[in-house]
Amino acid sequence: MTNTPSPSLSTALKQEARRIGFADCRIAPADAAPLSAVRLNQWLDEGCHGEMIWMEERAGQRGSPAGLWPQVRSVIMLGLSYAPAVDPLALEKEGGIGRISVYAQGGDYHDILKRKLKELARWLVGQAGGDLKVFVDTAPVMEKPLAEAAGLGWQGKHSNLVSRDHGSWLFLGSIYTTLDLEPDEPGRDNCGSCDACQRACPTDAFPAPYRVDARRCISYLTIELKGPIPLEFREAIGNRIYGCDDCLAVCPWNKFAVKAAANLAFAPRAELTAPAIGDILALDDAGFRQVFAGSPIKRIGRNRMVRNAAIAAGNSGDRSLRARLEPLLEDESDVVSEAAGWALARLD
Repeated sequence: MTNTPSPSLSTALKQEARRIGFADCRIAPADAAPLSAVRLNQWLDEGCHGEMIWMEERAGQRGSPAGLWPQVRSVIMLGLSYAPAVDPLALEKEGGIGRISVYAQGGDYHDILKRKLKELARWLVGQAGGDLKVFVDTAPVMEKPLAEAAGLGWQGKHSNLVSRDHGSWLFLGSIYTTLDLEPDEPGRDNCGSCDACQRACPTDAFPAPYRVDARRCISYLTIELKGPIPLEFREAIGNRIYGCDDCLAVCPWNKFAVKAAANLAFAPRAELTAPAIGDILALDDAGFRQVFAGSPIKRIGRNRMVRNAAIAAGNSGDRSLRARLEPLLEDESDVVSEAAGWALARLD
């Protein structure tokens, strides 16, 4: 026997979500995205996930909410805005400056989002009971298809979620519950003939609209890839040292984004807004942990970050960075020393 609350609970839930600070809250039945598993398996079979083996290992759980938790009846999808106050592309031509993706310039969204999800979950249990689980993006949950199924927005041609009200700038979280909640209408594709995100990608990571090949994506190359960055992509990386916002930043729907909805916890830290490449190159392990404490960047470790900074240094044309690169030729990390050698050759 399922626990079926009245439709008014869904309305109250959304009001509580807004009070807590979520920009949007929508609901889908647990079986609302039936094609997710098929598309995921096709993407994995084509090798588009690169070295993200963890996506293969839990594909069965990731393919559907019931695959992860058989008891789930409804999925509550929530969005937390991190809309930037300035254009993320403004530092594109700054040679001595490293560009960090907007989402990583402030507090760690994993911690912030999970706290808010748990607060809303406690409220829901207090109102209607039932069992539930909360998930941020470290869990095997396909947030974007579920968010579209719940009506939070739609998956754009860059494969990320786009909201009519918040553009491309939403962190997604989910609550799985055994309650049968009143569902919302699914999102509708509003990309039309626009292909701005496809044209903006520096590494041609989109083999077709709505599909991304992670192996060519700068976010994957600078964050997930542990080894050397392939030579064919290094020049296109430019001064990006952590992630890439280009396909998100050019989306026309950002013109309508509600900037005031951005959570203050995501306000950019000064040292992460436009860090000097030379300062990143000089970091040892202790220095890295100190600079990136409380940031999602901390999970990639010092070696990958310095590797990325070395690539950016090689693209900068700034020969003064040679003094910071030369000691790295003897670095204990092979990926760092190799990237430093490449950068020095470029500067020469």
